Amino acid sequence: MPIDFGLTLPQRGAFIGLGSINDILSLAPRAEESGLFSSVWVGDSITAKPRPEAVALLGALAGMTEQLRLGVGCMASFPVRDPALFAYQWATLDLISEGRMDLAACTGIVAADGASRAEGRHFGGVTDIDRAARLEENIRLCRLLWSGEEIDFEGRFHSYSALRIQPKPVQDPCPIWIAANPAPGKYWERSLRRVAKLADGFQTCALFPGILRLMVDDVLNYRQEDQKNSKEFPIMAYHNVNIGKEREQCLSESKQFLDAYYGPVFSTQQVESWTAAGTPDEVMSDIRELAEQGATAVTLRMTSTNQDAQFRLLTENVLPELV
Repeated sequence: MPIDFGLTLPQRGAFIGLGSINDILSLAPRAEESGLFSSVWVGDSITAKPRPEAVALLGALAGMTEQLRLGVGCMASFPVRDPALFAYQWATLDLISEGRMDLAACTGIVAADGASRAEGRHFGGVTDIDRAARLEENIRLCRLLWSGEEIDFEGRFHSYSALRIQPKPVQDPCPIWIAANPAPGKYWERSLRRVAKLADGFQTCALFPGILRLMVDDVLNYRQEDQKNSKEFPIMAYHNVNIGKEREQCLSESKQFLDAYYGPVFSTQQVESWTAAGTPDEVMSDIRELAEQGATAVTLRMTSTNQDAQFRLLTENVLPELV
């Protein structure tokens, strides 16, 4: 099955020595020129994992590209943002990009050091325990507002009377994916049923061997239970890549990169599962494994301090053999 590729721009890299934010954004037109990518993605957080702001960056990327789809994955601040203002901003992005926007929303819970709890306290008193419910309500609200019709809404968290958002998005419907990577346990089914019921696509991370297959199977089964189409439901693996002569050296650099990017929250085993690493042949084998586990698309973040060299290796020695 053909697989689509995205390029994830590591915008937090502007804080850890990868170059200026403009250096990082400049990878997008190069990705488009290569003809090997279908999309480009940025991450998001306000204070839980601070970085240059996603909506502003996507506006810049809309002007720097003409064909690539533009995504945010995951939009961790989605439950924190005012949904009416966000719907207005996103509709405008879809207008100026001529219908190229992809939103992958998530709960954005960062338990380490109480980061998301503090973020929620700063921005409207949002608690971690309410983030999932806010995610669901905000998805519903965005879809109502993107209809272009005047709406009255009385929800658990937000109420609006005679509200109409203009412009409406170019895309109808404007897609909303959900990003989730639940660990096996009490929240697994609830999280994946939410994806199956509410989302137009699923974005996730393969943090453990074989877990992608388990998540994909469950999501598709839940969609069938809800009598939803499973054959054309996009599944995107958000993955890392590091290309070099020695696989162990590539994995070591990726671990150092991710430790600097997020803090030391991912184990060596998780980094190995989450990274296509080593020679071009080894990297291609890792990516093909994601497709075999059910991914219809893969977005790749280059977990290397030398982004330019990695981009050339990726576009000259790996992707031409896979697209």
